[in-house]
Formats: sequence, C-alpha cells, structure tokens
Amino acid sequence: MASPVKMYSTAVCPYCIRAEALLKQRGVTEIEKIRIDLEPEQRDHMIEITGRRTVPQIFIGDTHVGGFDDLAALDRAGGLAPLLAA
Repeated sequence: MASPVKMYSTAVCPYCIRAEALLKQRGVTEIEKIRIDLEPEQRDHMIEITGRRTVPQIFIGDTHVGGFDDLAALDRAGGLAPLLAA
C-alpha cells in the first residue's frame, strides 16, 4: 500500500494544481486536501507543524515534503517514488 498524501491548499493556488498533477503522474490516486481558505484553524495548524505560511504544504506519510518546488526537486533527485512507495 502506498503512503497517504496530504496537501494543505486553497481554491485558487496554481502551485497546488501543479503539485497535484505531478503526484498523479507518479501514480497517486488519492490526495487528502485540507483547504485552509475554508478552515482558518487548519491554516494555524499548518503553520504550527511546518513553520511555513504558503501553500501547498505536502505530506507523504509522516514526512513533510514542503511546497511544489520542494516536491519537484525531490522528484528530480529520484526521492519521490521511494517515498510514495514506502
């Protein structure tokens, strides 16, 4: 079974859309999306656990990957597939 993917996002976030597209290209079928624009308390929680204020913030299993640029860099370095498969 693949690692669960969780993404903090907002409705109009081009990087969230790109992150989702990249994850789907890598075989992810389910992404738990937490909309911080609809649930302000989730924004506070996201900042608390990541130290970041921007979206997306992506978690694969218990690992905080970061935003889209971090995800794309991890993919280029060959680290995304093993993380997703864990």
